[in-house]
Amino acid sequence: MTLVSDEYYSIEAPVQAVYKDQKSRFIAFAYPVESEEEVKELLAKCRKEYHDARHHCLAYRIGYDGSRWRSSDDGEPSGTAGRPILGQIDSAGLSDVAVIVVRYFGGIKLGVPGLIAAYKEASRSALQSAVRVKKTAGNSYLLRFGYESMPELMKLLKEMSLAYKDLEFGEDCSLKVRIRLSSEKEFFERTNLIANFKYNIL
Repeated sequence: MTLVSDEYYSIEAPVQAVYKDQKSRFIAFAYPVESEEEVKELLAKCRKEYHDARHHCLAYRIGYDGSRWRSSDDGEPSGTAGRPILGQIDSAGLSDVAVIVVRYFGGIKLGVPGLIAAYKEASRSALQSAVRVKKTAGNSYLLRFGYESMPELMKLLKEMSLAYKDLEFGEDCSLKVRIRLSSEKEFFERTNLIANFKYNIL
């Protein structure tokens, strides 16, 4: 049986680093994020706060499998900013991370190799100073079941070490539970044997 890989690493809190080259200043900000909407808000805030900077370059990777990503050069020559930033996120083995690098032009052109090196180093410095945290991917469910099924379901939750909340009693019973991806198959195979059991993903 193939096990689902549901553990991955992100960063604990926002960090920043500054890198200088030929009078140009690169300020890198790394953030923990969980959605593209968060990234858009952070970029808008950064553009507003550093409105006098020439470039606000960006890369992010989101999700336990890193499947959602984007990079932006924001006016720098193609491939000289966004891709090097993303490369540092990947080199660090991270996801649920966004890095924005603000550049103040110093009047001396760095050329393509120089820009790639500068954005890479600024991003690397910021990510290197961040505290890594392990995350576990999973889904939250609303479970509905009859009173007669409660002992069996509670036994299953205990055996699989699944914490639940919002237990309610009405015409039927319901509760909410978060199940890590690697445990979902086993959980739903076992609940197939429980009478009057229904669920909805939240």
